[in-house]
Amino acid sequence: TKSVIKNIQWITGNNFTVERGRRQIEEYISTWDVHRSWLHWSEFLQDEELKYSKRYYYRVCWSVPTRRKPIPQATASIYFVIEISKIKPATLPVEVFFTLESSRLIHRPEQCQFREKWLKDIIENKIILMERL
Repeated sequence: TKSVIKNIQWITGNNFTVERGRRQIEEYISTWDVHRSWLHWSEFLQDEELKYSKRYYYRVCWSVPTRRKPIPQATASIYFVIEISKIKPATLPVEVFFTLESSRLIHRPEQCQFREKWLKDIIENKIILMERL
């Protein structure tokens, strides 16, 4: 069986603001199938002026606090980029892609289904590394 890739209707370039971009990332994350024990927060990091576009960088930091450990041992970050073309019409939706903190692979919301295992793997690898140190 083929899983359905969940996405949202992304904002157009002419309606974009930094805060709307952050809210849209939150809306997109809400389509992910992750256990309710996962908590996250998102923040705008910076923007970058390129020749043919402008990019806006965001970070979403994930963790699983528990009663015994309200401050988690490790967190997992996902970095989002919202790109607005200077060439294409401003009435088109923005381009969005994201990467996991430990990976160079670029994911596009319309092309991939997010997996909770990615967050677990990042945190497990960090904990293993800390134990070795």
